[in-house]
Amino acid sequence: MISVSEAKKQIIKHSKSPRVEEKLLSNALGFALAETLYAKMDTPPFNNSAMDGYAFSCALWDKKSSLTIIGEVQAGSNNNLKTGPNEAIRIFTGAPVPADVDTVIMQEKVNLEDGKITILDDGLFQGSNIRPKGSQTKKGDVALKKGQIITPAGISYLASMGFSKVKVYAKPKVSIIITGKELVKAGNKLKSAEIYESNGMGLTAGFRQMGIEPLSVALVDDVLESIEKAIQSQLSSDIILLTGGVSVGNYDLVPTALENCGVEKIFHKVKQKPGKPFYFGKTATSLIFALPGNPAAVMTCFYEYVTAPIDAFTQKKHLKSLTMRLKNDFNKKPGLTYFLKGKTIESEVEILDSQLSYMLNSFAVADCLITLEEEKTEFKKGDLVKVLMID
Repeated sequence: MISVSEAKKQIIKHSKSPRVEEKLLSNALGFALAETLYAKMDTPPFNNSAMDGYAFSCALWDKKSSLTIIGEVQAGSNNNLKTGPNEAIRIFTGAPVPADVDTVIMQEKVNLEDGKITILDDGLFQGSNIRPKGSQTKKGDVALKKGQIITPAGISYLASMGFSKVKVYAKPKVSIIITGKELVKAGNKLKSAEIYESNGMGLTAGFRQMGIEPLSVALVDDVLESIEKAIQSQLSSDIILLTGGVSVGNYDLVPTALENCGVEKIFHKVKQKPGKPFYFGKTATSLIFALPGNPAAVMTCFYEYVTAPIDAFTQKKHLKSLTMRLKNDFNKKPGLTYFLKGKTIESEVEILDSQLSYMLNSFAVADCLITLEEEKTEFKKGDLVKVLMID
């Protein structure tokens, strides 16, 4: 049995290198860029008006006369109007500013009468309300750096420079295998000694929380051949999760099935609560996590261990780690690291009730997991503890 810290080191050590793929910009939301992108053009590509108003040459204006309106320019037009002293052009937001114009006055700050405007803005200065060409980015500037997570605003920004495709770090292909003779899918009628299967639903939701859709979720009986067949069918996945059948009972067949399928065991059993029978192995192409069957242990191991190789694969940090002060006392036995469901309240974190590995009622309202280190036994209100945010 190994420590939690050693287990996490081994998982990171064997995590797969990221895979790069090209995606349409419209489909790249939430991915990390796999390349630094450089501006293809100046943005804005021309001097344009920042608002609806009137464009004129402030340099040629005598600062007292009314300005005669000689035409108009709207967004998308290419009007080559020229202005002289004390002349102005009606202009609209985004419209190109003629070359001999240096200022725009907003329409609310003029008096319009008989085709002429009187300027009512004492604070107006030369260059007002014009967006200069290249004032956001110039051609060749760094637009976004490698590793940047693509946001909705990032998509809009890149589209404004003409990008239609980008190279990103791919999300891993994941598969889930749920073992257990007693398990029945929700919606079906339970027979004696049966329970509803929940681990597949919880893990699928956990992956979706990170923007990953599992390739498959299989429910198999506690039969060695069935488990082996399910494993073999998913060995092309980057990450395979199994739940149940990983301890030491007569029907805990998953470790044997994995060995028979050529999986190299890295470790089996970790000094932790919940989830002590946790197993980790690998093939040339896959990482395999075999989790205990108890639902709270499954979700705990998922957040504490499975998210790390996903972060490495996608080059994106999915969960935030914090240090917070305990809101309540807690005593534990030495020799095991405890992962406890918690709820953050401002700068403190509360250890919730119902911490046993089969209990999900506290997990359903928890927003974090609290780590209590292996050898320490007494934790007092106000002690600093590690917190992994899961909401």
